Amino acid sequence: METRLDRLGSVRDGKIQQLKELIAESENIVFLGGAGVSTESGIPDFRSGTGIYNQDSGVTYRPIDIIAHDFFIENPDVFFDFYKRKLIYPDAKPNKAHKALVRLEKQGKLKAIITQNIDNLHQEAGSKCVIELHGSVFRNYCMDCGKKFDIEYIASQEGIPKCDKCGGIVRPDIVLYEENLEHENVDAAIKACKKCDLFIIAGTSLTVYPAATFAQFLKHDRIVIINKSSTYMDLKAMLCIHDSVGKVLDEAVPKRARKKTVAEPKTRTKKTAASSTAKKTASSKSAKTAKEPAKSSKTAAKTASKTAKTKTKAVATSKASSGKKSSASSKSTGKKQGTSK
Repeated sequence: METRLDRLGSVRDGKIQQLKELIAESENIVFLGGAGVSTESGIPDFRSGTGIYNQDSGVTYRPIDIIAHDFFIENPDVFFDFYKRKLIYPDAKPNKAHKALVRLEKQGKLKAIITQNIDNLHQEAGSKCVIELHGSVFRNYCMDCGKKFDIEYIASQEGIPKCDKCGGIVRPDIVLYEENLEHENVDAAIKACKKCDLFIIAGTSLTVYPAATFAQFLKHDRIVIINKSSTYMDLKAMLCIHDSVGKVLDEAVPKRARKKTVAEPKTRTKKTAASSTAKKTASSKSAKTAKEPAKSSKTAAKTASKTAKTKTKAVATSKASSGKKSSASSKSTGKKQGTSK
């Protein structure tokens, strides 16, 4: 039930701002959603005044009795008549709530979506971390041979849908009343709750178990409830917003992920740019200066090498000349000696 304070715009805006801050502070968010998440997609919830349980079932049985396991086994014709009219909406599309959760997941903050819905809208919107507690109408299987069928096959069949392979009844892969939930899904949900640092509960009256008890596994009191009607958790929650799930999440979840490294270069001042340019110039000059001694040292080395070569040639030439003179002198002396003989 909506409170008087929730109808005041300033109070609502303050709560939206609080939710934004809680999301910004958190890095491991878990979302628990019920039928109220999909009402803006044209799918009715169950317990509200206009919900499925308060609608005319079209038969003499109550809707809550029809979607029970024993009733399905005993009256499959009545079950499928009601099921096709009231529980499958193949043309429904994701709304603002589903899209906001996709953004939150892409930003790395949302770690798990625990849903009680069977409409597959979270996956269609693009969410990857979805835990389906109650199954999906988009998955169907033959109760005899196990062959799988899509939702179009069920919708196109008149009366009780039968397997085209063995003739067995094809039932939806959803959890009916009196049936047990998949242990793997429950365990995954509890594990996610234990790790989270913010628990957002939305679009659920918290009267269906075990989903209604998941909050007890939290190691903190950081709980946010977004629901049009009151729940037993309202007084325990850190923040409670009585409003449309889609509107609240769309306003509270940033449209874009944080990208500080990309934004910084665009916000540089002229001084910063000038400083950067000066640094580059200084760096370039120092590099040139560093190169110049290297060049001069190379030049000196080459000069020294040439000088050494020149000296070597000079010495060699001098020796050769001296040798020639010595030879000539000895020849001359020999001639003179021969003459004297």
